[in-house]
Amino acid sequence: MKINILGALFFTLLSFSSFGQKAMPVKWSFDIEKVSESDYDIICTANIQTGWYLYAQKQESNMGPIPTSFSFDNLSDFELVGEFKEIGDKIEKFDDYFEMNIAKYAQSVKFVQRVKNTKKAQNVKGSVEFMTCDDHQCLPPTNIEFTLNFK
Repeated sequence: MKINILGALFFTLLSFSSFGQKAMPVKWSFDIEKVSESDYDIICTANIQTGWYLYAQKQESNMGPIPTSFSFDNLSDFELVGEFKEIGDKIEKFDDYFEMNIAKYAQSVKFVQRVKNTKKAQNVKGSVEFMTCDDHQCLPPTNIEFTLNFK
């Protein structure tokens, strides 16, 4: 009887520990490239695990998945030139899970933002908020911070 209780307790704790592990099917990398004397490209690359999707910045409706979005902490130190460009194979189709047309990416996508560093800032600090789903589940929105050096 005592062994059965200990065994049940062990398997219960084991199952709780597996629920506590958060899957991270999207891996981000951040880079900055000098384009001219004061212009730089901020490049945010998402590598997406097979079977998972990352949502585009713009969606048909605000009732579906959380779109990928970027923000900057020290925006007064530099100027944004245009908007983030998405470079990748965008999938645009009706999604049964959200019951609407959505735009998403599989495998990988690059988000590129041109900035003008007219005030000679040392670095750019920002974050990306994103949501990822597979065909069976969605993970809650995740926020990842990044800092890139202009030098």
